[in-house]
Amino acid sequence: MHFHGYLWVGDKAIFDKESVRRPPLPVEPAMPSPPDVVERYRAAVAEWRVTDVPPLEVAYWLVKPAGLVRGTWAHPKDAARWLGDRLAEYAPRFAARSDRDATRLAQRVFHAAETLALGGDVSFGYYLRRPHFLSLAVVTCSPNRSAANRECPAP
Repeated sequence: MHFHGYLWVGDKAIFDKESVRRPPLPVEPAMPSPPDVVERYRAAVAEWRVTDVPPLEVAYWLVKPAGLVRGTWAHPKDAARWLGDRLAEYAPRFAARSDRDATRLAQRVFHAAETLALGGDVSFGYYLRRPHFLSLAVVTCSPNRSAANRECPAP
């Protein structure tokens, strides 16, 4: 078992577009569907796998390009340390003062290490100063509990 880290910072309006974050249905719209529906479906199939916008389900990061992986670790504490470092880096930009609390952030990192050690995934999201949003995720790989049949993007 190992762990992959992902980070996204972007416009909250893009993050809120569920269609960008949800994988397309595995079956193309049946004919006679309107041409715009078929076109939107094909665009979604092409774009969804390569967009760096966080997927709705954390385990879907595993089907994204390996180039989006920000780090890979063999031990859960190392992956959690990466999360902690990113939280410390971005905390001054958090919109909510309570989210900047160092004790609270340390507790989140501690619990993240525990979750990862049990084979779970971890995902954090924070509003930054408008209009931005920060998404951090660490995904367990080989295998992933919620997506055991998904291949790992990189060892």
